[in-house]
Amino acid sequence: MKESISARQQLLWGLLIVLIASVVGTALWTRQGGRLRQEMRPERPLEGLGVFGRVPDFSLVERSGQPMELSDLSGKIWIADFIYTHCPDSCPIQSAQMKELQTEFRGEKNLRLVSITVDPRRDSAKVLYGYANRFQADPERWFFLTGEQDAIYRLAQEGFHLGAAEIPQLKREPSGATHTHSPRFVLVDGKAQIRGYYPATDGEAVARLRRDLGVLLRGEK
Repeated sequence: MKESISARQQLLWGLLIVLIASVVGTALWTRQGGRLRQEMRPERPLEGLGVFGRVPDFSLVERSGQPMELSDLSGKIWIADFIYTHCPDSCPIQSAQMKELQTEFRGEKNLRLVSITVDPRRDSAKVLYGYANRFQADPERWFFLTGEQDAIYRLAQEGFHLGAAEIPQLKREPSGATHTHSPRFVLVDGKAQIRGYYPATDGEAVARLRRDLGVLLRGEK
């Protein structure tokens, strides 16, 4: 009888050990597999201070009425975005985020902010001047550019590799949107190299932009 109980206990202990080993093994495999998947899948591939091309030369008009070219930003680190003043979608968020960046980095003499309209037919220098005032844009550090529509779209699409287009009248929605454009911020270094793209409507992405901007301003990359 005692031998039977002992054998049964040994069997139960054996099954328990197998069960524990199975659970631990599964947990380790899941953890390792997740780590491998994370290493194999590029996270945020358009961020992290890569080099994604170079901004080409351009010639546009600033809200002051003065011409502005790429050479005017030479040696400066800058953040660009595309907006239009009648935009009912992401533009107010983009400009509000730009205002926060202007405030946060107000002591950085090497930083510039550049907002380019995708609706130049309505957004004259005078209109952009009023829009800039709404966001308390520093005229020495935050520029608003307009110009020929073809030149702006070519700059957006071929230079920054971002979408920009006018919505045909028959396809416009009740929201009032007349143009489509990317809501991304583009980080550009002093050599006019594009170093990253960050969705302006994503708070975590904007935080990463702040981090990468700080690295560039410190001259670390």
